[in-house]
Amino acid sequence: MLPCLTHHHHLETLFPVLCWQYLSQPQRAGVHAPNVHGHVLFPLIRMLHYRTVPVTPFSQNASLVWCDQTRQAAVIDPGGDVDRLQAEATRLGVSLEQIWLTHAHIDHAGGAAELARRLSLPIIGPHMGDQFWIDGLPQQSTMFGFPHADAFKPTRWLNDGDTVTVGHSTLQVRHCPGHTPGHVVFYSKEAKRAFVGDVLFAGSIGRTDFPQGDHATLIDSIKTRLWPMGDDTVFIPGHGPESTFGEERKYNPYVKD
Repeated sequence: MLPCLTHHHHLETLFPVLCWQYLSQPQRAGVHAPNVHGHVLFPLIRMLHYRTVPVTPFSQNASLVWCDQTRQAAVIDPGGDVDRLQAEATRLGVSLEQIWLTHAHIDHAGGAAELARRLSLPIIGPHMGDQFWIDGLPQQSTMFGFPHADAFKPTRWLNDGDTVTVGHSTLQVRHCPGHTPGHVVFYSKEAKRAFVGDVLFAGSIGRTDFPQGDHATLIDSIKTRLWPMGDDTVFIPGHGPESTFGEERKYNPYVKD
């Protein structure tokens, strides 16, 4: 997502603080901890781990996702700060093998071409509906004051119902247009985790005033693609703290039941 990240603009100043607090430890299998302000850990299945690293001036939540048996990792939405993402992968002792993209706004895809070149990584996703956003990455970087970002051709486009695999862990792909036409979400049924990009936030939803955005389509994506994943599913948004679909169904003013 681009500036004025959500409909609750005042949340933007809180996002970096909250992210650093609740991400003080990598989330991993077998960890049971209470829900405390700014630091939420939930148990995951044994093999799937993730670490979310805010990057770019927009504090976009890039996520390193890895299999603890193979130590193979994918990075979701490397919008920038590529050196930092590589350093974090090294610190965690994981091998970056793939790039997964939810959508092609500059803060989510701006570092993809550079990281792919450096490490010879495939770029997986998003849906081909975002091709025009990928083609416009150089212009996006200039418009928003980002380092230059090159356009690229994804190694593999994603469609609704596809899967992606890292090590021994497989995640489902759901096409969730509205914020952008090619937006996808990565979902682990076993771990009850969904990486939702800019579809949904804690207390808000993605903007729809960009080219080919559509509010009604976004609401439909949330209610028909995300809600069936279960109220207890924890989602990792593109900006800000984690939440559960159940919490958003109760309290989010844009999509509550």
